[in-house]
Amino acid sequence: MTPRVHRSRVTHDRWLVSYADFITLLFAFFVVLYAFAKADQKKQVQVSASIDAAFRSLGLFPDAARRPSNGSGASGVDKAVMPINIVMGEDLLSPARVKEDLDHIHRQLEQMLSNQVATHTVSIHMGRDGLVISLREAGFFASGSATPKPETLPTLRQIAVALGRTPYDLRIEGHTDNVPIHTPEFDSNWELSSARATRIARLFLDLKAMPPDRISAAGYAEFHPVAPNDTAEGRAQNRRVDLVVLPRTKIDLSAPGAAPASGAWRKITDDN
Repeated sequence: MTPRVHRSRVTHDRWLVSYADFITLLFAFFVVLYAFAKADQKKQVQVSASIDAAFRSLGLFPDAARRPSNGSGASGVDKAVMPINIVMGEDLLSPARVKEDLDHIHRQLEQMLSNQVATHTVSIHMGRDGLVISLREAGFFASGSATPKPETLPTLRQIAVALGRTPYDLRIEGHTDNVPIHTPEFDSNWELSSARATRIARLFLDLKAMPPDRISAAGYAEFHPVAPNDTAEGRAQNRRVDLVVLPRTKIDLSAPGAAPASGAWRKITDDN
């Protein structure tokens, strides 16, 4: 009887083992990517905003808000300015979210300007259009002058740098009392109030703390008083320059929980 010979058979399917391993690793890789994609999206937005702000501060985008190039900021005020909470994206269309963000900025500015608030040269409150930083004439201007006092420039720089870190617009409003003025420089309160607002706007632009398309200036003379003009104290309160931080969605911020008004402004986007 002839013995049976066992021949080894060569297989060509061993590649399937490596292929299966590769497919398994590829599947695990996409699972990890999916998990990252479903992570805390709010934190991702914050990280994205921080990276964007970093690139803008380096001047890599032509429309970015330029900041002082030296390491200490404008006259060393960077160390005194806290980071402002910036909320970007669709959430800004929510009145509650906008008010929450402006309230956060309000608290930080009050802390930063605590000395000026204590001496009543600066007051901060929420108005109908936005957050109002009110600069009293007694603290910032000589009577009948539109030039800020030299000793107030560090405070103005602090405010400019802090507001430049937010995504909001800024309207600078000049106001006076009802006492007529007629000097070689100004014929009326209209000219004085407009000149003060324009001078502060020019200072902010010179600091390059925020882009020009986010700043506007207006003079209201004596026609938007915050106190009666029949007392010296009331007139002193009316002589002021208001810095109004404006959301780009029309919201009555003085009414809690108010819905956006009809005829909304431009939608807030993250391209500021």
